[in-house]
Amino acid sequence: MTAGDPVRVIADLFAAEGAGEYLGEAVTQAQHMLQAAALAEGAGAAPELAAAALLHDVGHFTGTVSGRQLVRGTDNRHGDQGADWLARWFGPGVTEPVRLHVAAKRYLCAVEPGYFGGLSAASVHTLRIQGGPMTPAETAEFEASPWCQAALRLRRWDDAAKDPGAVVPAFGYYQPLLRQLVRQHEARATR
Repeated sequence: MTAGDPVRVIADLFAAEGAGEYLGEAVTQAQHMLQAAALAEGAGAAPELAAAALLHDVGHFTGTVSGRQLVRGTDNRHGDQGADWLARWFGPGVTEPVRLHVAAKRYLCAVEPGYFGGLSAASVHTLRIQGGPMTPAETAEFEASPWCQAALRLRRWDDAAKDPGAVVPAFGYYQPLLRQLVRQHEARATR
């Protein structure tokens, strides 16, 4: 393993920044992402979507504006930040659901009665900062995305991944999956 090994870089993020509190939730950021991945795997998600669930909030660690700043009122655009950062190693099956998981929350708030009422207090707070429920034009644009359904699935796992008592696999469990996806992305890039 080299220092530039992407899976090692991500593992280090989970161990360092991921150990920090998660926007006022009762779990750490790493616990939240690991729970989302376990929910995706339990739902039979494709490997790329399970990886997206695992990595969906890395933009809180890798962007120029942190998750703490999001809570204080500055949109850190962590979906875009994370997707752009991950695109060095992963294809769109991983990056695009990550990019759109905040948009999926905004979409569901606009189109699904009762969805807003199920959000955690922290998610309601960040929703305001992230633009609130989508407008009709924004919902149409979101629905036209080829990644719409994947982002909506990811969003549901994201919302459910805040259980302080959940027992899920550690990051190491997902390393073979991530390594395989990195190799596939590298092989496509060299064609």
